[in-house]
Amino acid sequence: MKPDFNKMSLIPAIVQDYKTNEVLMLAYVNEEAYEKMLEDKQTYFYSRSRQTLWHKGETSGHFQKVKYMALDCDQDTLLIQVEQIGNACHTGAYSCFFNAIQGEESLSTIFQSVYDRIQDRKIHPIENSYTNYLFDQGTDKICKKIGEEASETIIAAKNEDREELIGEIDDLLYHVFVLMAEKNISMQEIQAKLKERHQITGNKKTFHQKGEY
Repeated sequence: MKPDFNKMSLIPAIVQDYKTNEVLMLAYVNEEAYEKMLEDKQTYFYSRSRQTLWHKGETSGHFQKVKYMALDCDQDTLLIQVEQIGNACHTGAYSCFFNAIQGEESLSTIFQSVYDRIQDRKIHPIENSYTNYLFDQGTDKICKKIGEEASETIIAAKNEDREELIGEIDDLLYHVFVLMAEKNISMQEIQAKLKERHQITGNKKTFHQKGEY
């Protein structure tokens, strides 16, 4: 099954992060772009402004590895789930849809976005980046910072300073994410371990093997 490009020369394509289902961008696909995606397992689109085929990431290095493609019920819209390398948006944002109008991002999406940006710094270092400084210094430095941030989190908690505590927890999580990226541990591996240890299925939680929650 494939789009009927004789009926429509261009069809819209919704691009999602395959890990989080976050919508990254909307672009248009012609038959040539469609065939190239099937062949190369990376995204290709048709630029309506330049009237030419373009390979996503060709100039920026922020490629999209195709993990899954599907057509909608009318077979005139394409859903593409990808492994996003770097950022999807030309502005430097991870997703093109960052101008929130209503509602809030899910916690898992925020965590994944932060982790993906840290991973991008690892792959594409930039000058004066604190994240790249940590990667350059290596595991010992990252672990030292985690220890420092953990201590500062404890102090903030003992001081009963709510805003300070929130900030210190944020710093601690960031440095843990850097360590995960340094050791190539994904968010999905942590999520799987949480589900395994705490026996969480969907929105339900059962008794832990060591006792009740």
